[in-house]
Amino acid sequence: MKTLLKSFLRDEDGAALVEYGIALLVVIMVGTGALITLAGDTGTLFTGAATASTAAAGNVPAPAP
Repeated sequence: MKTLLKSFLRDEDGAALVEYGIALLVVIMVGTGALITLAGDTGTLFTGAATASTAAAGNVPAPAP
């Protein structure tokens, strides 16, 4: 039993798993922050494009029947 306990205390697989978990959490947080930031900019760009295309479509004559 004593050898099993010593082996368990020397085993670092659990620590590596925790480190990977923390790294994954950081990546998720940074990715979420980037998506939130880009979402506002992208929405503004699409709104501008829609406004410009609507204005341009109003200046184009309708096709003849």
